[in-house]
Amino acid sequence: MSLTDAQLERYARHIVLKEIGGPGQQKLLNARVLVIGAGGLGAPCLMYLAAAGVGTIGVIDADTVSLSNLQRQIIHDTASIGLPKVESAEASIARLNPDVRVIKHAERLTPANAREIVAGYDIVADGCDNFDTRFLVNDACHYEGVPLVSGAVGPFEGQVSTFKSYERGADGYPLPNYRDLVPEAPPPGLLPTCEEVGILGALTGVIGSMMALEVIKEITGAGTGLVGRLLIYDALDMRVRIIKLRHDPANILSGQAPALRDHLNHS
Repeated sequence: MSLTDAQLERYARHIVLKEIGGPGQQKLLNARVLVIGAGGLGAPCLMYLAAAGVGTIGVIDADTVSLSNLQRQIIHDTASIGLPKVESAEASIARLNPDVRVIKHAERLTPANAREIVAGYDIVADGCDNFDTRFLVNDACHYEGVPLVSGAVGPFEGQVSTFKSYERGADGYPLPNYRDLVPEAPPPGLLPTCEEVGILGALTGVIGSMMALEVIKEITGAGTGLVGRLLIYDALDMRVRIIKLRHDPANILSGQAPALRDHLNHS
């Protein structure tokens, strides 16, 4: 299927890149990407994926837009207050790029629906704000063999990585997943919430855009992704460092004696 004249013009700056070109742009148009959360990280990620011409974007979020969201969740605006975030996101994407089809999941990800939802997509970008959902997304992607781009932020710092633990590295061991980075969730109440400590709005734009960049690279094959590496960004000192992630044989999902064995329901 060839690009239309309008698409050739819209995506011209991609097409002239030798790492992407026409074939890469066609891959983007054919791709199906699921974004977990239409909040601080999901909002910029969704906008750049839509602008890039990702043909089908799923967005899962059960919340509505509130006034306090607008300081950082740029896919929503004042007129969207009170609307479901998936509805607001769909409207913004439609204004930006009519090439994009949006699939709305106005629900929470649960052990009962996670695998079924994830299985419908080529890649997942997780910008959720709680450990339970992070583990759930990680495990569903592991079981379904779907690449996962994961982002997280604190008040002035953020991190991004890509996980493909269903594949093995050159050493023969499984590639790392989120449970190699965070083996278990901290006790409830130990870490302060975003409401309690605040967050720099533009920081979510930086990390969310990095997530979109990693998704685009995974789809097109451009460059080197963050599989097995964790990018850590310090906004106050404007420093970036990358650390290696390693498979943990004690990982309860993918280790030598996994305690989690297909624990998610799959209809």
